[in-house]
Order: sequence, then C-alpha cells, then structure tokens
Amino acid sequence: MVDRGEMAGSNQWEDFYDRHAPFYDRGSFTRHTAVEVDFLEDVLGLAKGTTILDVGCGTGRHSVELARRGYGVTGIDLSAGMLDEARRKAVEARVDVEFVHADATEFVAPNPFDAVVCLCGSAFTMVDLGGDADAHDRAILRNIAASLNPGGPFVLTTPNGYRRIREVETDDEGFDPVTMTQVREDDFRVKGAEGPMCYKERLYIVPELVALLEECGFAVESVWGGTAGRWGRRPVELDEIEVMVVGRRRG
Repeated sequence: MVDRGEMAGSNQWEDFYDRHAPFYDRGSFTRHTAVEVDFLEDVLGLAKGTTILDVGCGTGRHSVELARRGYGVTGIDLSAGMLDEARRKAVEARVDVEFVHADATEFVAPNPFDAVVCLCGSAFTMVDLGGDADAHDRAILRNIAASLNPGGPFVLTTPNGYRRIREVETDDEGFDPVTMTQVREDDFRVKGAEGPMCYKERLYIVPELVALLEECGFAVESVWGGTAGRWGRRPVELDEIEVMVVGRRRG
C-alpha cells in the first residue's frame, strides 16, 4: 500500500472524519458492503485485474472488497484518519490497495483508470464553509473525468435533494432553495466527533445533477435509487436518502 504526497490545509469535514474514523464502520449503513460490490461489479462490467479509482474512499470498505475480488484499486480521501482505518483493513484482508491522501477538487490521476466510483456522499457535495459549492463539485467531476479512460464507467451516489426539499419548513433559514445549498449547525452525537459543528452541503435534484455530469464530460446512462443497502435498478424514491447516477466518460 502506497501513500503519495501530503495535502495542505484542512476544513471542518476533514477534522470531523479524522475524529470519527475509528467509529465510522459501526454505522448501520456500512453493513451491506458485499452486496453493494456485487452490484458495482454488475454495473461496471469490468474484467478482473482492471483498475478502479474510489474517490472519497473513507475507511476503504468498497476499495478493500473490490481488491479482494481481483481489481487494481486506488482510493483517495480528504481524511488521513479514515485512510489509516482503510490501510489497517487492507492489511487484515491481505490485499494491495493504494491509498492517497488528497483533496478530490485537486486530484487528477497520473494514469487514467478503467472505472471510477464516488459513493455514499463521499467528497462530492461536502463543501468547506468558505468554499463555492458549485465550483467545488464541478472541480471534482472534471478531475474524475480526467482520471478516467474514454468510455470508462462512473458510478456516483449522492444525497437526494428531493428529500431535503420535502423536509423544508417556510422558516428554515439553513436551506436556500434557490442555490440548493444548506448551511447548518448541528450538535453531533457521533462517536469520536461529538459536539457542535457548522457545515455546508450542496444538494441536487435529478435534472440538474444529470446536466452537471453532462457538462463535465459524462454521458449519463441511468439514474436509480442509491440509498445504502438498497441499491438496484429501480426508480428514485422522493424520500430516500441518496440517488445513484451511472455514466461514462465521453470522448
């Protein structure tokens, strides 16, 4: 396992996940890794030995399982703490995964991959408080396109904007329906990262998400329900947690 480079600076998401990393895999949404990777294998349709980039790999649950099944995997993440957990899991599984500490808004692979995944709200939409949400997400998608072979598949799961809209009260000051951006201060009771945190997140409804991917160099093939543990070739439900977009790099 290789660690390439150091990343300057930090934001509230990096700090949060550094502290939460040892407890992350206790979350109920992490219990379906094998089934989710079964689905990814079916959707990606890649031969064993081909290369996959996992953007926002977190504790490496998908990266390690993909490597166990014979793929060449690189995972990148903003949080050094999450990567420490990922490396430990890879050693336990006796698989070789390259983990890179990097900001997805800046990372472009030196050699393009056969496929890219960005799963479970990782990297995409998770914006620094002082950052431009739209520029942040465009940078990530453009870097992913630049890191992917032409025609290569890309799978993205991201929070469902329809769900947030349906939750909004007229006096909800934290959510701006014009920009689909929410700034919230929550008192987290998350193991290892307890306490108040103010954060920003960009949400999307399906048509603008598809338009953004098309703008950034992808041909979108499918949009499905993407809630962890319930992946499938099925329509998006308005109140589910995440949506899944499947596309390919054009060109």
